Amino acid sequence: MKKVTAHDVARLAEVSQSAVSRTFTPGASVAPDTRERIEKAARKLGYRPNAIARSLITRRSRIIGLVMSYLENQFYPVVIERLCQALQQDGYHVLLFISQTEDADEVLTDILQYQVDGIVMASTSLSSALASDCQNAGIPVVLFNRVAQMGAMGAYATSSVTSQNRDGGRMVGELLLRTGHRRIAWLAGAENASTSRDREAGLRDALEAAGMPLHARAVGHYDFAEARRAVLAMFKDPANRPDALFSANDHMAIAALETLRTELGLEVPRDVSVVGFDNVPQAAWPSFHLTTVQQNIDEMVDATRNLLFDQMGGQIMARSVDVPCVLVERGTVGVRDGQAGRKPTKSRKTP
Repeated sequence: MKKVTAHDVARLAEVSQSAVSRTFTPGASVAPDTRERIEKAARKLGYRPNAIARSLITRRSRIIGLVMSYLENQFYPVVIERLCQALQQDGYHVLLFISQTEDADEVLTDILQYQVDGIVMASTSLSSALASDCQNAGIPVVLFNRVAQMGAMGAYATSSVTSQNRDGGRMVGELLLRTGHRRIAWLAGAENASTSRDREAGLRDALEAAGMPLHARAVGHYDFAEARRAVLAMFKDPANRPDALFSANDHMAIAALETLRTELGLEVPRDVSVVGFDNVPQAAWPSFHLTTVQQNIDEMVDATRNLLFDQMGGQIMARSVDVPCVLVERGTVGVRDGQAGRKPTKSRKTP
């Protein structure tokens, strides 16, 4: 059977072949009546445009590479959905790669073989050497939910989009202090993750302003099982247990809730308060009803698209965008009896 070509469609629709090409090129301008005639002819002939052939002509694949890890975290499936929908509206398609670690250099080397127009890296990072390779190849890279490192000259090596994580951490610290908590613990994500570091820094800002030390700290590596082990370790001494736990994300906070309730027999928030970060859909479920910090995914996705398109359009300078976040109060933070509203007593150093 003879393959239907754009020339066949043009002849049936009585238009030029370039008009057919523009009709099936995302973003190209075509008169509405002309587009209707061409699409009608294409349907009649069973014509399907060849994206690969078009990419050879335009030197654009209209493919964005997306690198992710920690897919068990409920935050990132939502990110994938919103980002793919937004890019598809602009005529782009997403090629997903899964990295097993925070360092995505090995995966990124594979991506470059696919002639992608841009790369979004979520919950991953890349070395400065590979960032330079991407820049030299003219392929923009945007880090999503990670902060780009500053270069030697004070400029960002790679564009990035993140929430105002330090502000979010500070809001949680102020909430816990305002509700009378005095033994506040921190459950970190990964030590090399900028999001976890910034959220912890915000918590410590609030505690320092109140003259309070951080009561306990452990690392959950953004993993459910690791978070469980970290919580068991922090709460093993009944006489010195935290009265509040702030987790670097909701995934670990949910692990903490399950561990505290089912394995340690503690009631949340009567015995201990728990706060997460992200506001994943599951956080609002009645069984969790988790107090958390909400990241504005739609605004973060819009910023990511803008950075990609600006750089694909020739704007080379990398930029970092931070998006405001908000505290969502639900049922996992309680008021400590006799402490709420009281100004904490500043800790004194023993001589």
